[in-house]
Amino acid sequence: MKGGSLVTVPFLLLRHELRLLASLWLWTARRTHGAADGSAVFGYARGQGAMMFGFAFVCVVESVGMSVLLRDWPAVHHVVLVLDVYTVVLVVGLHAASVVRPHVLDPASGVLRIRRAVHVDVRIPLERISSVRRELRATHEPRNGELNLAVGARTSVTVELAEPVTHVSFLGRHREVRVVRCHADDAGGLVRAVNRAREGHAVP
Repeated sequence: MKGGSLVTVPFLLLRHELRLLASLWLWTARRTHGAADGSAVFGYARGQGAMMFGFAFVCVVESVGMSVLLRDWPAVHHVVLVLDVYTVVLVVGLHAASVVRPHVLDPASGVLRIRRAVHVDVRIPLERISSVRRELRATHEPRNGELNLAVGARTSVTVELAEPVTHVSFLGRHREVRVVRCHADDAGGLVRAVNRAREGHAVP
């Protein structure tokens, strides 16, 4: 492990959890992160809502079961209960982050932001997009230069770039990507909006 990594990784994990908690607040307040006036937002969380709340329900059931099993060990019971409750909060926070951090198209700045909860935020200048299309995929093989952001194991929009953009991973690793695949609840609407915005930024 390189020098500084021992400090960097805990910092990244802490920042990640703080962003999830902030997303819960934004979700409660019905606010959207990173959407300026005049920009268009495209959600992608609809397809994962049932799965995420199902996972949260399983965590709640597990917490109840552990409470029963550990009722004769109060100290251990209290520690496990706190951890279980925090896990449920983080699961709900993950879904909240997907809701309040949608894809954002800002024609004024000429940038398309493709996002996935608090983990991914790729900024794509419109002039670098060579094509964007609606394409439903359920399988994704890892390939160099491609970024697949599946929701519910599927993507519905493919963006191909004339010039690469930099994707920064959760742990801070940089890599260049020329193809970005993502999911949008209104995939057709996203594709049409991007194409209109590209036409508006076309060089005469």
